[in-house]
Amino acid sequence: MRRPIAKRGAGLAERGLLVAVDRRERDRPLEPELEEFAALIEAAGASVVGRVVQRLEKVDPATLVGSGKAREIAALAEELGAEKVFVFNDLRPRQRRNLEELIPLPIVDRTMVILDIFAQRARSHEGKLQVELAQLRYRQANLIGAGAALSRLGGGVGTRGPGETKLEVDRRRILQRISTLRGQVEGVRLSRATRRSGAADAPLVALVGYTNVGKSSLLNRLSNASGSGAFVADQPFATLDPTLRRIYLAPEHFARLVDTVGFITELPKELVAAFRATLEELSGAAVLVHVIDASNPDWKRQRTSVETILRDLGAGSKPTVLAYNKVDLRDGESEPLPGDGIPISARTGSGLSELRAAILERLALAETAPS
Repeated sequence: MRRPIAKRGAGLAERGLLVAVDRRERDRPLEPELEEFAALIEAAGASVVGRVVQRLEKVDPATLVGSGKAREIAALAEELGAEKVFVFNDLRPRQRRNLEELIPLPIVDRTMVILDIFAQRARSHEGKLQVELAQLRYRQANLIGAGAALSRLGGGVGTRGPGETKLEVDRRRILQRISTLRGQVEGVRLSRATRRSGAADAPLVALVGYTNVGKSSLLNRLSNASGSGAFVADQPFATLDPTLRRIYLAPEHFARLVDTVGFITELPKELVAAFRATLEELSGAAVLVHVIDASNPDWKRQRTSVETILRDLGAGSKPTVLAYNKVDLRDGESEPLPGDGIPISARTGSGLSELRAAILERLALAETAPS
């Protein structure tokens, strides 16, 4: 199935054709994740000018979509004036090479798009180190030796950031650079551990959640921040570097609240590994506040994805408060929210008194729990 789409974002530099294989998994419908992928592409700086969805029971091991469909994609890309092909599904190096032989355009997969967004938005020295490490690990595993992939990527979405100048260096130099970055990131980890051990004036609470659910807005509201508050934008991965604020919970009770990087379904393992130093904020937290966008029809899948990642990070058993955010944006036909969390709105402030009380209660339970 192919579906041309009117050009969006006329000022954007690149025109992309989105390609996906739908394996018709009942417990994981493609459409919500495909819309999310399109949003990621646009957040990275390109516009989606067309879509091709190939429905298969299993992906083609040689070209992902099949050689005949790949030729159709090449023809459609030329018709639409696409400059890159954005592939939703994971690509093996062999599939990438074969696709590039049939489609004379750069092939950019979902992981590359996410890495590109991180590269654009990393601001701190720590964040830039971690992004470069993630890029190099990914390219070492997926692009080195792919031939055309290295020569064609050139610039734009999927290529920018600290790692882009390393694409033409040989494997030995990439390994050396990875080793250096690992040492520097380890230094960040030790520095964070030292800061955590020396900052015990108030318990640490970590905001976690899917990307773009309103964690930064909630941090700003709870800490009464204004001009110096955490950066807020209606886009994926607006926050990369942790932001720490002191918040009031009740008379004589305060907490340190940290905003962490947003998660996403199947967060690339390169990012999980490279950002472990940042995500270790979770290990030092006494309580997690899992923020959920209750206005998103797909919130259940997002919640499950976050819980899976937390388990993978060893934080799945942390005391957790569920905060169903953006309740002011829910329409009247939405199904009722479960009673396991606090309905809130970071924008209007509703429910925040109840949220403070729930955090304080969990902190008290955590203090009395046997170690």
